Amino acid sequence: MSLPSLTRRLFPLGLVFLTSGIATAVVGPFLGLFLSTAVDASPVQVTVFLMVASLSGVAMSWAIGRISDRRPMRRLLLVVAALAGCVGTGLTAVVRDYWVLLALTATATAIAGSLYPQSFAYARQVLQRDDPSRAAMGISTLRTVFSIAWVGGPTLAAFLLEAGDFSWVYGAAALMYLIAALVAIRWLPEMEAPASPRAEDGPVSSRAPRVLIPILVGFTLLQTAMVLGVQAMPLFTSTELNGSIGDAGLILGLCAALEIPLMLGFGWLSTRVPLRVIILAGTVCAVIYQALALSATSIWMLTAAQLPNALFIAATSGLGISYVQDMMPRFPGRATTMFTNTFPIGNILAAPLFGLSQQYGFRLAFGLNLGLCVLGLVLLALARSRPADTPQPTNFDQEKATEQA
Repeated sequence: MSLPSLTRRLFPLGLVFLTSGIATAVVGPFLGLFLSTAVDASPVQVTVFLMVASLSGVAMSWAIGRISDRRPMRRLLLVVAALAGCVGTGLTAVVRDYWVLLALTATATAIAGSLYPQSFAYARQVLQRDDPSRAAMGISTLRTVFSIAWVGGPTLAAFLLEAGDFSWVYGAAALMYLIAALVAIRWLPEMEAPASPRAEDGPVSSRAPRVLIPILVGFTLLQTAMVLGVQAMPLFTSTELNGSIGDAGLILGLCAALEIPLMLGFGWLSTRVPLRVIILAGTVCAVIYQALALSATSIWMLTAAQLPNALFIAATSGLGISYVQDMMPRFPGRATTMFTNTFPIGNILAAPLFGLSQQYGFRLAFGLNLGLCVLGLVLLALARSRPADTPQPTNFDQEKATEQA
């Protein structure tokens, strides 16, 4: 299939990514502020809420990921997830009771969280069927669309808060989820179950390969470092580098702006260079960035260090999904969910490390990040990928081979 034809095929899915990305981007950065001011939740309640949101999202995405690979229902799951997001954010626009909101985040919001991995799984099936050589490039391009949504989403949310209140913010998110559902219903065809066995393939293992364990742990460590770095950046620039909160915003914005063309570039490069090589090179950039940030003594040094940081994020976030999917090509739902779940798990792990940094200085955050990235690099370098669903020899085949020997 030609590239223009493939682009037209993925355009509706790109709209789903854009609208769902805006929906999460307008509410995500301001969730703590919403709970503290609009809901009047205590610090303990806020902490419990954020923990429940992360853990329920991981559990729900994992369960839906397993279901999605067994039956031809991935389009239906996209629609259900988008409608769940519409219901969850729509009710949050008017509800201010803490316990009702907690129940919503553990159910409707958790289901909506599966829209992200299931969209990538759907894209993987389309690309693998129509143009396998461009699968990684297509996934990386769609990941870029999600990044673009996050560039404009927080700004839109800030405008809505100034013009109205959180009802406007969550109302806008509900509208975006509704558009995503309508696009999926109208323009996305249902895909066949990717895990359906074919007789000529022989038995297919549904278990993840063992090599995925160190790879996923490595990605989790990198995600933890990424989250902790963003959380510590405003306080690091103000307390250690004599800068301002505005300087931190500019630094983070620069990194986000650099990521977008780099993701597109890495997507193109993935058609010529093995994914593992690109991801390892990106992880080396992570180690370089954390070392530069740890030793930074001025704002300009930290600003210059955003180039290797953007290289790291573009390589691992943009191509990590395809890398894990390649190891379980018959189970794109489970594979994508395993990778995307490394982010909320990283959120949870980063919380106590941020507390340590508050106690002993925010430069410590980048020292911890350096150790996490080095360990992540080691795990990714030692692990060798192998497809999980390679046909396994039957007992008859083994007996026949023994007789021949």
